[in-house]
Amino acid sequence: MLVGTVTVEVSEVISRLLKARKIPHNVLNAKHHQSEAEIVRGAGQLGAVTIATNMAGRGTDIKLGEGVLHCRKCCLKCTDKDCGACENDHDMTEECLADVPCGLRIIGTERHESRRIDRQLRGRSGRQGDPGASEFFISLEDDLMRLFAPERIAKVMTTLGVPEGEVIQHPLVTRAIGRAQTRVEGHNFDIRKHLLDYDDVMNQQREVIYAQRLNILEGGDLRDEMAEIFADIVERLVDRHIDPGDIQEKWDLGGLRQTMLRIFLVDVDFSKTDVAGLTREGLIENLGRAAWSSYERREEQLTPEVMRRIERLVFLQVLDKGWRDHLYELDRLREGIGLRAYGQKEPLLEYKREAFDLFMGAIETIQEESVQLLFRAHIQAPPQPEQRVSGQQAMHAQAPTAAQTAPRPAPGGATSSSTPVPEFGAPASPGGGRAGATPGLAGRTRAAEPGERQRREPVKRTEKVGRNDPCPCGSGKKYKKCCGKDQ
Repeated sequence: MLVGTVTVEVSEVISRLLKARKIPHNVLNAKHHQSEAEIVRGAGQLGAVTIATNMAGRGTDIKLGEGVLHCRKCCLKCTDKDCGACENDHDMTEECLADVPCGLRIIGTERHESRRIDRQLRGRSGRQGDPGASEFFISLEDDLMRLFAPERIAKVMTTLGVPEGEVIQHPLVTRAIGRAQTRVEGHNFDIRKHLLDYDDVMNQQREVIYAQRLNILEGGDLRDEMAEIFADIVERLVDRHIDPGDIQEKWDLGGLRQTMLRIFLVDVDFSKTDVAGLTREGLIENLGRAAWSSYERREEQLTPEVMRRIERLVFLQVLDKGWRDHLYELDRLREGIGLRAYGQKEPLLEYKREAFDLFMGAIETIQEESVQLLFRAHIQAPPQPEQRVSGQQAMHAQAPTAAQTAPRPAPGGATSSSTPVPEFGAPASPGGGRAGATPGLAGRTRAAEPGERQRREPVKRTEKVGRNDPCPCGSGKKYKKCCGKDQ
């Protein structure tokens, strides 16, 4: 017997009721991952009771065990064809199938919102010619009937005086259940379609971003795109700081100068320019020419090959960061866009309009940050890997010569013994001390002649002499009164 439930909570409630009746059973509700296969394998054995959610639907094959297939009443699975004990030697009717005592019996505690799930649960019985039957129980107080079924059903039952708990098998109820499931399926379809409409907005923007990203990854030349980006940025900056309808005294030329210096590293001194004769188009042309001249100087300084590589790295980094930030903004917009319906506005149209504005703002931010970073990027050579010095090489390290250790005369005839400071960027010695010195190595060193390698003398380890022990020098006195007197 397989008992189907809609939710995990219902399966646990039924499990507690069966435990109170001391009926052995198993629960299959995705909470016991280790024993799921064992539960499914034992669900078709004789006398087995299994409580399962819709996870026991499509894809679960319950094989019937010994004593479950054989039935003397209808001989659906008679192993002996010549037994002569079969009484019902005719085509099986609905009455016969409803009273079949063998096979797998499906019991549905309530109807699912989707008819497809109900069919999958019924399909666990009667597989490949095996006997079986299914039966569903539903109450007029279930969520499906309470929310989506017509109210006239309850009124009809009240009018007819049907007592509470009476089994109702009228076709009117069956049709009402089917219509309720159809309404739920249509409602869920509208929800999925509505989600798809929202996702299409993000998908269109994703295609634009991914096309640009693919062009960068494939190593495309961005010089032509840089010319268009420069022109767009300059035009936006001019429109942001000046209004052609106002008088020139109200133009924010100081802010425009600071913005050009921040993005393009171009200092435009408007005090030396005839502002009276400037127009919007002329200002855009002059600033665009100045910005592109700065770009060409930058390219000449770094070489075109290095410039193309820097452009790809910078734009790829800024593009990924800007797209992530834009996705966060879309998520925040999506959370509260449904409240626009209270203002008699269509939430989907409002979402499309504001999502487009956010996307254009993200594109502008990506362009400005990329150009700003492009003019400030520097090429730095990778650090050279430090060569490991073996112990033998360290022991035979070259000692400083007399010419290197001799003090150098300072200006004016004075003698200076200070160590010269290395130039900026020059690699320091691995030990951080004088050349030839080997820090961290115990032992004594002797003075080396010029050109001779320094050698370490072996260190002799002796036991510590006590103060009252005989002096090792052989004088016969105690160590504290002889060689250890000054210690």
